[in-house]
Amino acid sequence: MNMSRFGSLLGIGAVLLLGVFVVALANAVPLPYLPVPAPSAASSTLSVVPSVTMPSLALPDLDVSTTPIAQAESVQQTAEKKPSATTASSSTAVTSAPLPPAPGAIGLDASATNLRSALVNILCFVTVASGLHSISGSGVVIDPKGVILTNAHIAQYFLLADRGATCTIRAGSPATNKYEAALIYISPPWLQANPTTLTQSAPSGTGEYDFALLAVTKSITNAALPTTFPSVPLATTPPNIGTPVVIASYGAQFLETSQIQSSLFPTVVFGSVKDIFTFKVNTIDVLALGGSAAAQEGSSGGGVADARGELVGTITTSTVTGATDTRALSAITASYVRAEYASETGSALDILLAKPTAVAVAEFAPKIPTLEAILIAHLP
Repeated sequence: MNMSRFGSLLGIGAVLLLGVFVVALANAVPLPYLPVPAPSAASSTLSVVPSVTMPSLALPDLDVSTTPIAQAESVQQTAEKKPSATTASSSTAVTSAPLPPAPGAIGLDASATNLRSALVNILCFVTVASGLHSISGSGVVIDPKGVILTNAHIAQYFLLADRGATCTIRAGSPATNKYEAALIYISPPWLQANPTTLTQSAPSGTGEYDFALLAVTKSITNAALPTTFPSVPLATTPPNIGTPVVIASYGAQFLETSQIQSSLFPTVVFGSVKDIFTFKVNTIDVLALGGSAAAQEGSSGGGVADARGELVGTITTSTVTGATDTRALSAITASYVRAEYASETGSALDILLAKPTAVAVAEFAPKIPTLEAILIAHLP
């Protein structure tokens, strides 16, 4: 079994003002019981270049051997070291089918409406002197208190506030400045595996561990913070192949910087789960979603919802060349985020979500200097 197609992280797809940030999902491998080819990874959609459209990105091919992998590596590393992946077993193939409609399912149209309402744009600026990239990405509110799920490769900018990074939460159609937010969690394994992505001209990595949680802390308009935010609950079980889904993001690949700031509209498309993959052995960790208008830079952190009205995935990667309908969009599953958070913290994610956001922010704040140090050690 080999992985012949590759993709970059969408969350940093629009590098504002300074360049393009590309992170590839290299190590999503087929489930043991489902002998299918590995998915294409995608470029992040956060990058924004002033006065020019995003350049085409050449994505490398990756041949993967059959030895189980020990950990995720960057695309640059994997291209040189040829990491291995868990192979699929044809002797235990399972017929995959969409989950049946559940009691209380709201339908895809209603799910699309809810997902669009819960979608946010995350815009982070850095100074030119910093040598870093300003970025635009996406996120989804998953709790009425204002908790946002996004990618770690976006949220790492919140660790650099004392180095001049400023991030704003935007919403609406077009997106406008709405809120300030603070970290309540970012995956330490992702930071440890990808400490140099901020300074690389074409950084690479995997979708593994690529998640973070923010909490809205302040309104930056004349309006007070809402008592409840539009939100989409995080699913506990993953979808199967063929499950109809709706995908939403703030794709920005074809916009100039000024347009991202003034004319960035949500991209909402309907599709289905084309394939499922695992980072480990038999868990459904990655959804392959095929090509669509959502497969463009800036979509990282966008959401994938099902007819039950639950968020089943968060976009991490997509190929970014060619027509959007020919690209390959991927998302890590909500069940993977839940399981990985529990593995990293020893606590269920629902416990964090049950806390008042001010408490969650205060409890995470003392951890920021240590996490920031991982990045600072690799900054110019």
